[in-house]
Amino acid sequence: MDFNKLVEQNKQNVKSIIRLITKQENEDLEQEVYIKAWRNKDKYQEKGSLKSWINTIASNVAKDYLKSAWFKNSQNSTNDDYTLDSIKDHKTTPEDSVISVERRQKIISAIDSLKPKMREVIILCEMQGYTYEEASKKLNCPIGTIKSRIFNAKKELSEKLQDLI
Repeated sequence: MDFNKLVEQNKQNVKSIIRLITKQENEDLEQEVYIKAWRNKDKYQEKGSLKSWINTIASNVAKDYLKSAWFKNSQNSTNDDYTLDSIKDHKTTPEDSVISVERRQKIISAIDSLKPKMREVIILCEMQGYTYEEASKKLNCPIGTIKSRIFNAKKELSEKLQDLI
């Protein structure tokens, strides 16, 4: 396993997964993914693709980070002045949070309502960061079919989500 090649081939995908889960860019987490992959390279079994293995590591690292951050924040004891200051600093209101959750639910619902083949391609390319070529290989279909499904899925999603645009 050429580790430099592994990093280069999965760099964008790892970055996308971390951004999707943590909602932020985090180079430290990216490094942690590659360190864990390097430390556990002897445990990798060639039952699945190497990309899936790296994706799983990235997902787990990002989730662990969120758990850790939540734990640290929940353990902090606060006084009333600090609590009031932190409330003032937040730019999102409870209403914004509800709207954000509703918006996310509408998007997920719209994606779920797509035909299975279009949904599969949208998830691979737009959410998991696969290139069209990678999706083509994974789904064993021509790249033109991938492009067509992406186009049609985006068109259908834009119609279903017109009220959010």
